[in-house]
Amino acid sequence: MKNLFKKKAFTPEKRVVVENFFSLSFLQAADYALPLISLPYLVRILGPEKFGLIAFAQAFIQCFVIFTDYGFNLSATREISINREDKEKVSEVFNSVLSIKLCFLAFSFLVLTGFIFFVPKFRGDGLIYLFTFGTVIGSALLPIWFFQGMEKMRYITFLNISAKLIFTILIFVFIKNSQDYIYVPLLNSLGFLTAGIYGLWIVHKNFKVRFSRQSFKSVKYQLKEGWHIFISGVSVSLYTTSNALILGLFTNNTIVGYYSAGEKLIRAVQKLLAPLSNAVYPYVSKLASESRENALSFIGKLIIIIGSGSFVISLAIFLSAPFITNTILGRQYQESIIVLRILAFLPFLTSLTTMFGTQTMLPFNLKAALSKIFISAGILNIILALALTPIYKHIGMSIAVLSTEIFVMVVMFFYLKHKRLISFK
Repeated sequence: MKNLFKKKAFTPEKRVVVENFFSLSFLQAADYALPLISLPYLVRILGPEKFGLIAFAQAFIQCFVIFTDYGFNLSATREISINREDKEKVSEVFNSVLSIKLCFLAFSFLVLTGFIFFVPKFRGDGLIYLFTFGTVIGSALLPIWFFQGMEKMRYITFLNISAKLIFTILIFVFIKNSQDYIYVPLLNSLGFLTAGIYGLWIVHKNFKVRFSRQSFKSVKYQLKEGWHIFISGVSVSLYTTSNALILGLFTNNTIVGYYSAGEKLIRAVQKLLAPLSNAVYPYVSKLASESRENALSFIGKLIIIIGSGSFVISLAIFLSAPFITNTILGRQYQESIIVLRILAFLPFLTSLTTMFGTQTMLPFNLKAALSKIFISAGILNIILALALTPIYKHIGMSIAVLSTEIFVMVVMFFYLKHKRLISFK
């Protein structure tokens, strides 16, 4: 590990990684702090039932976010990173990806309106789903993948914090009682839309990228490049963001509220561990194309550092689950304690799978294998959820999620060991 901090490690390229890491760390600190400010207020004001309805709508709409992202946050990031000195190529990639996203966005809205008009469960709360859909529009417009590829993480930091800060402030201004629940998704969408539109303006003004129509060949290439990552993302969603959706279909909004409140606390902690991974991905991708040995050595050090830190955090959550729940969520959410305890080791497991998957398998072009692992995990989670949720409700869903994450981590580890792509030297 000492080699990671030697002077020779701080080349200009690594200085950019360090700068990006601190930019993203600041973002994740705000991403962690702002929800901890608004979440205790929201869960108390709305109560488990209305909070569960909002969580169910967010889980449903997240399916459209994943669809419009299409894996571009990794595939397009890689394309921009490799060609960042070629302005014409950068413009081609940007416009091709944006064109695809806008087409996917229009299709997603048509599907949503179909659900609202023809499915009774969605018809009664149609405005909730329409207001929540604003996050899909904002996410589709926000060119995070472009800034990551150009290694200008400060823009991501500024835009994301702005979106979440707008939402947090407006929550305290407009949400005063449980009847105001309908405005929560609208305020959240407003923050995302503001960030998305401003992000496009920055790309045009600061990077001189002009908006133009691209050839079918270019669009087809970007679709092909993002396909395996998209399938992986869909598969991951089957055991991450869709859990509240699956739970809501088998139980009720109150049970969804218990589960989602505990899960949101875990996801907030996971966000603290994301900056290093996001910051080093462009660097690792480039390093892997130049030197297999150096890339594996660098990744090995990251696995040790991040794995050790995340394990300590997970253990602390497990031991202090009752205190965390009562302090942040309140005594209405006693059922969330068991959820928090079961999911406590997700930060540790997902930090390892991120290192194995995003930082190792993708840079070494093992996208197809990664997709298969995630597809298998998604199917496993669905099977476990269908078996456990009707009987054990939020506890059963928590067990299904934890079991699936363990499966992903173990399979990735042995696959990389078989491929000789794990090094702790």
